[in-house]
Amino acid sequence: MENQLKKGVSRRQFLGTAAIGVAGVAMFSSLSACKQKVVDNSLKIGIIGMGQQAMFLMNGFLQIPGVKVVAGCDVYGVKRQRFEKKVKAFYAKAGVEIEIQTYEKYQDLLARPDINAVVIAVPDHSHAMIAIAACKAGKDVYLEKPMTFTINEGQELRKVVRETNRILAVGSQQRSDPNFQHAVKLVQEGALGQIEKVHAYVGAPPKPYDLPEETLPADLNWDLWLGSLPTPIHYNSQLNPPITVEPEKNEQFWGGWRWYKEMGGGFTTDWGAHMFDIAQWGLGMDKSGPVEISPVADGTQYMQFTYANGVILTSEPFDEKNTKGVKFIGKDGWLEVSRGHFLASDDKFLPPAQAEGDTGPYETKIPHQVNFIEAVKERKDPVVPVEIGHSSCTVCTLGNIACDLKRTIKWDPATETFVDDVDGEATKRLHYQYREGWNLL
Repeated sequence: MENQLKKGVSRRQFLGTAAIGVAGVAMFSSLSACKQKVVDNSLKIGIIGMGQQAMFLMNGFLQIPGVKVVAGCDVYGVKRQRFEKKVKAFYAKAGVEIEIQTYEKYQDLLARPDINAVVIAVPDHSHAMIAIAACKAGKDVYLEKPMTFTINEGQELRKVVRETNRILAVGSQQRSDPNFQHAVKLVQEGALGQIEKVHAYVGAPPKPYDLPEETLPADLNWDLWLGSLPTPIHYNSQLNPPITVEPEKNEQFWGGWRWYKEMGGGFTTDWGAHMFDIAQWGLGMDKSGPVEISPVADGTQYMQFTYANGVILTSEPFDEKNTKGVKFIGKDGWLEVSRGHFLASDDKFLPPAQAEGDTGPYETKIPHQVNFIEAVKERKDPVVPVEIGHSSCTVCTLGNIACDLKRTIKWDPATETFVDDVDGEATKRLHYQYREGWNLL
């Protein structure tokens, strides 16, 4: 009999069940924690990129005891204004005196010796460059997913993180979700028997940029926003959702740059960094990956990733609703897991009952951010360190490369090189030529 547990995970329960060890977890549910006297040894954080996701992250870090958000950076003036207003209002309400500064250029924020760590939530194509610069400036990094735009960027960032002895956490926050943790535990302990197939639905790959040109806002530095991208790209407000400070009006949709191949990886990387990441984790393939990747329309309707042990991961849906999630299929049973949803072939596979309560946006859950702060303080790897962020991101990017080439490609995860790439076209897509004046290292 099929059994279903489909309940929203309350904010209070999420904080209480996630594997976090920071003292005073109960304090996170109220503002009272931030009314304590601010001590001199608090961790000072700067946020680079201040769009919709950054606002979620900022609200989370503001709640963590011993952490102070002191600076922000964005190439869009109105976002700097919003950031400053929100942070000042938070600390004023908490009775904390603090100086907040904002910058247009990330280099100016990184030059501040008092900042211990940075949160990077910029478009994907600037992830690696800013993260590498942050590590070299002695800052620890919380980096939004997908970790990098290209596989070569991931290789270089991985190297720099270890050379500089920095802590880098990737924002694949599902690894801090009790439901996903429970599912992976069952898979890895063999509860489902030998895994034969995995469905991880994420959505479509990116498409060519086709939005019409619009008037550029006066306070948006478009040249800095484009960064290293070599292809001329005109402005459209779908790329940077409009906001206002007075009256307050926040983003009504996610930045559309992610859906276009010139700037992002489509759903393949946007959701693959979550769902392919869980599949990799469950299969024990962290720091490794598939050996053969077939694209959409290459005899299949969905991407297919084949591992050396014969297990097949596909990007096809596992239900009629096209739920973004993961289904593990083993010889002795199966389970489906997504955000706030768990369905299994037997009651014994269901996770422990969870308390009802205010669910809120998934991005407002903060155990993953708490894990980063713990890692910084204890100088240990976070839940998603750079190597795992890179391998999960690589799976996503390989899928897009196969789709771009419209053929099956072969990959050696040990050497991170293509196999039988006779014409060299797959290898060319490991990176791209940066615009003049922009360098990764």
